[in-house]
Amino acid sequence: MEFDIQHVAKLSRLKIDPSEEEKFANEMANIIQMVEHLPDIQGDGTLIDPDHPMTMRKDEVEPSFRRDELLKNAPQVQAGCVVVPKVME
Repeated sequence: MEFDIQHVAKLSRLKIDPSEEEKFANEMANIIQMVEHLPDIQGDGTLIDPDHPMTMRKDEVEPSFRRDELLKNAPQVQAGCVVVPKVME
């Protein structure tokens, strides 16, 4: 399976040196091959342990970051929102 590593890098906003493309393509192929060989999960489909039930935490208001502080990290901002490239027609 071949990968356009530069395209994947662009989507993930990474800069990959052209000399390392083959290395990353091989690593990506190894990851996909490993995932394809994962065993199927056997059983009735529920993975809930009756001896350790999950409990929901209380929904409490907590202090958070201000929007302008968070948007300082975005590469492009417009009208208080992060601008992302169009991915669908």
